[in-house]
Amino acid sequence: MSTGPVIADSARRHAIDDRDIIHAFNHPMWFEELGDGLVMIIGPSRSAQMVEVGVVDSEAGPVIVHAMPARRKFLR
Repeated sequence: MSTGPVIADSARRHAIDDRDIIHAFNHPMWFEELGDGLVMIIGPSRSAQMVEVGVVDSEAGPVIVHAMPARRKFLR
């Protein structure tokens, strides 16, 4: 049974609520592979603010290592 992604402490640096991080992860609008195993997912928070969520894969499943309001370069 999957419990969803793990949110690393580094993803909390920009004070995005964990529920908004998970919402963006679960409702991706698009994604971009950035290399070294990092995938940037762009999706809405619960209030529809676009959030960028950086995810890496691990043996235990996805780990969210980055989250912040989406920057212009990801909002093309």
